[in-house]
Amino acid sequence: MNGSAITARIEAGILSDPLLKVSQINVTTNRVVTLSGVVDSQQSIDRAMEIARSVKDMKSVENGLVVKGS
Repeated sequence: MNGSAITARIEAGILSDPLLKVSQINVTTNRVVTLSGVVDSQQSIDRAMEIARSVKDMKSVENGLVVKGS
């Protein structure tokens, strides 16, 4: 699976998750998936990482997410 397909699958997973659909999460893929943006809670960060790690052919995930107000 190429980087664009991996990005699309992660973005779809994030958008379909009730906890994350209102978050401002950016996904980039260049051998490594990078999540960045602002979320409401640590739980949202954990869930976004879980979604990203679940995508087939994904090598690793870098977390650049921050909790709003932190």
